[in-house]
Amino acid sequence: MKIKFVCLAICLSFSLMVSAQNRYFTKTGHIDFFSHTPVEDIKAANDQVTSFLDTATGDLVFSVLIRSFQFPKPLMQEHFNENYMESEKFPKASFEGKIADLKNIDFAKPGKYPAKIVGKLTMHGVAKDIEAAAELTVVKDKITGACVILVSPEDYGIKIPEMVKPKIESALKVTIQMNYELYTPKK
Repeated sequence: MKIKFVCLAICLSFSLMVSAQNRYFTKTGHIDFFSHTPVEDIKAANDQVTSFLDTATGDLVFSVLIRSFQFPKPLMQEHFNENYMESEKFPKASFEGKIADLKNIDFAKPGKYPAKIVGKLTMHGVAKDIEAAAELTVVKDKITGACVILVSPEDYGIKIPEMVKPKIESALKVTIQMNYELYTPKK
């Protein structure tokens, strides 16, 4: 009985170790957005994005605090948080999805790989299916992911005042950059 328990414990430890080798993590991912307007361009950046990538399953998640977006002008940041994103009520945005074409990516071989990402982007209390082209770069125990998507505020229930609407683009260009490292759980 003791031998069975020891064998079971060894197998469980090994499977957890193998599982951890497939998981990559960052808490310093980068997301920025940009919209051109005739009066003034709207842009902000956030370098506090948390994300996990599981190379065995293709699972991909990220979470970002809305208040962590930094604008060039404090008044823009205030309007963004209070009037548009309602950061007190909806403090974060998140993505839960997968690499749809995982079989085309060899995470054991350094190189650049095109990837198709599919999943749900949740923002301002609204979840929407999205699909995006991305590029993954594999170098040793690090993976970089880059992607650009267009996000329409109206799709997420973000109200833009009528007098402002004609002055901004209907979709914001959102650039996502993740620099993953091998995840090692704390003991």
